Amino acid sequence: MTITDVQPHLLKAKASKSDPDNPTWSQAMNSADADKWWDAMSTEMQTLEVDLKAWKLVKREPWMKVLPCTWAFRIKRFPDGLVKKFKARFCVRGDCQTEGVDFSDTWSPVIQWSTVRTMMVLSTKLGLRSAQADITAAFVHAELAPDEHIFVHQPAGFQRGHNLVLSLNRSVYGLRQAPRYFFQHLKRHLERHGLQQSSLDPCLFIGKSVIALCYVDDILFYARADSYIDDIIQRLKEDGIMIRKEGSAEGFLGVDVKSLGTPSAPRLLLTQTGLTKRIVEALGLCSTFSSAAATPAETSPLPKDSQGVPATGTFNYAAVVGMLLYLSGHTRPDIAFAVHQCARYTFCPTRRHELALIRIGRYLKGTMDKGLIMSPNDKPCVDCYPDADFAGLYGHEDSQDPHCARSRTGYLITMFDCPVLWKSKLQTEIALSTMIKIHEDNVGALTLASLEPQRMTPRSKHYAIKYHWFREHVHSKRVHLLKIDSRNQLGDLFTKGLPAPAFTHLRSLLMGW
Repeated sequence: MTITDVQPHLLKAKASKSDPDNPTWSQAMNSADADKWWDAMSTEMQTLEVDLKAWKLVKREPWMKVLPCTWAFRIKRFPDGLVKKFKARFCVRGDCQTEGVDFSDTWSPVIQWSTVRTMMVLSTKLGLRSAQADITAAFVHAELAPDEHIFVHQPAGFQRGHNLVLSLNRSVYGLRQAPRYFFQHLKRHLERHGLQQSSLDPCLFIGKSVIALCYVDDILFYARADSYIDDIIQRLKEDGIMIRKEGSAEGFLGVDVKSLGTPSAPRLLLTQTGLTKRIVEALGLCSTFSSAAATPAETSPLPKDSQGVPATGTFNYAAVVGMLLYLSGHTRPDIAFAVHQCARYTFCPTRRHELALIRIGRYLKGTMDKGLIMSPNDKPCVDCYPDADFAGLYGHEDSQDPHCARSRTGYLITMFDCPVLWKSKLQTEIALSTMIKIHEDNVGALTLASLEPQRMTPRSKHYAIKYHWFREHVHSKRVHLLKIDSRNQLGDLFTKGLPAPAFTHLRSLLMGW
């Protein structure tokens, strides 16, 4: 039996069962906004069937494998949470495809947010112009191979004729191979117009006058003048790509970007207020009785707590973790450590883990309108602030569990003194000492990196290859080691829970508030 009335987002573990922004067919058709959803579906059919000729109707034959389809509905919102538009997407049920028979390769890249932040810093320093662009029905622009035959049932609400099915000409949404086909299609056209793919980020394309950052069907352009951006967009339109300009970089992928400061001392504020509000609401913290927390995590680490009190299930743990990961990875590095601790237990949370998530929510409630302030200085250099705890979970978890012996690595990389990349994670290797830290407040790391003649010790030979690689960079002057006071070690924010005074001090250095 095949279930056809299914919302594709519900097939994902992080989806919410009752998200009003992503209704099923039945919910959309019986809602007060049913007319708006019908308009959205009609627009989608016009684009696919008439404008792009994505399929043709053919008589169903006994030998055909016909894939089911569904409608995916979504209310797109601005960063502040206001409704932007009602979106209906006709999707093929790719979960019914068979690997090796219906498709082979599926992988497709998206832009790294470290690249986006780097470009935002550079554009501020260099006075670059920016513009967002959106490609309508992006995946459908790519054609299927001549020997590829895919048949799909007709969409609900738009059936025409008996015993007829859709024979696809293009890679309709939902096909497992559709993202890959579209990216290859977009890459060919960008390179055709002189934008070369970066070897460091496959979704970064650099030309003589324009830089393009691609996140599926959303493209962010940077150039010295608006005319260069308008020119590349016009040329893509002439290639048959249904692309439209949507303003500057403000609001890119749900991140609100505001310009602060003055032309001589520019600053950027990156916030996700709408997402923060939804997290607080999902945790049930909207009441005035829910107090704010000064820090997002306790000073002691969060263990597995396998024998602890079971989770109450009063909120969707996985959905909240998913939203927090998106928030911490884009504009709130101050919660990265706390969120990663909770994310480890997404599939087996206890009440202790729920309370840890609630603490993060209480902290966000008290900093609702805050975000990442980027104030570039005049020093064009890249700085790294790495840190590691030493088997931080040991003594808090079962000593027979090898995970308790793993150390946590955290680091922050800045450009022009602006955060562009950060990470908090458990190490994949069990460290024998914290000398693996390379930053300024660790004497062992400084000694190993600069000691002459170079030598290994029994405590350090387990990472000999990495050690020699790093020394080569130090002695070639591509990496400089600088001593820093431990009080200003920004890496501490990503490896441990800190007392409020220490956390507030480091947060001011990192976030600008």
